[in-house]
Amino acid sequence: MSKFFDDTMQGLLEAIAIDSGEIPLEEKSDMPSPTFVAAEKERALIDEVIRIRKQENLSQNELAARTGNKQQAISRIEKKEHSPSLKLFCGMINALGYDIKLVKKEF
Repeated sequence: MSKFFDDTMQGLLEAIAIDSGEIPLEEKSDMPSPTFVAAEKERALIDEVIRIRKQENLSQNELAARTGNKQQAISRIEKKEHSPSLKLFCGMINALGYDIKLVKKEF
């Protein structure tokens, strides 16, 4: 499949999750038009990626190169100005030498 197709499908899946309330959003007030960002869990995950990147002594530029993105994209994600797609987020995790594991919640 093409990158365009993959990105489009990812966007649609994220839109469905947002619409169904699975991904809570908060409005970002300092934007010229209505803009919403994902809430606390996304912030915590991004903070962990930042911590790992710094622990590994990687610059944003080096992480961007490893993921095939621009440094500005990594910066916007780290400043929480932009929510990464799942594909980009997984690419960042992979580039840092980590993987994502789903764990069933204990109630």
